[in-house]
Amino acid sequence: MLDTLTFLLEKLFLLAHIKLSSLLPPLRRREPPLTRRCDRDEAPVQPAGAPHKFRRGDLLEVPRTLFTHFGIYLGDERVAHLIPDILPALTADSRQIQEMVTNARLLLGVLSKRATVRVDSVEDFAYGGGILLNAMDRAVLRSPLSEEEVARRAERLVGSVSYSLLWNNCEHFVTYCRYGTAQSLQTDKFCEWLKSLIRDQRSVVLAALLGLLSMACVGTSFSTALPALLVPFTLWMAG
Repeated sequence: MLDTLTFLLEKLFLLAHIKLSSLLPPLRRREPPLTRRCDRDEAPVQPAGAPHKFRRGDLLEVPRTLFTHFGIYLGDERVAHLIPDILPALTADSRQIQEMVTNARLLLGVLSKRATVRVDSVEDFAYGGGILLNAMDRAVLRSPLSEEEVARRAERLVGSVSYSLLWNNCEHFVTYCRYGTAQSLQTDKFCEWLKSLIRDQRSVVLAALLGLLSMACVGTSFSTALPALLVPFTLWMAG
């Protein structure tokens, strides 16, 4: 039972960090004011093990299969990055906290909305993946702050912080440090897509049909009739 729960939580975490831009339909709305169209995803990736020529304050991205991890280079092969972690809430032992974050620690951090901004080596941060260097500069309209200011902001935030998949993740951390404003481009795209979905009247019809189907399969009762009426009505009014 525990193994099954762990497996499901791992899949949930991966899906929550999925690259929404690769799955969501293209929007015909204007881009958010802080971003512009770019070829950010086509930026060259430095392969794992390649010699690094990073500068203090650089923004590093490590593309994964389903998500991207972000960090700020501090110099001397050190990277500050925000990662979900439950352990700082359970112990003050710095040696245990500084050990590599396991999947269990990470998943419990996501569920408890706890994270830490920690400093690791470039190798540990990349975890075998290639690294994109300052690729977000082509996606954000704001100019980067000075290299030293970026690094100092990251260093000041080292320690325990709150965590949210959508509103305070590793992308918010690096954009605050480098551009002065916390932002997640993937969260912005998801919210825009969600608004377009709500405004699409076909969603009302689909919700109503699903509500009728649930009542036909489960039976008519207060617990099935209320959502079957409330959800389509809410979508209709919101649209």
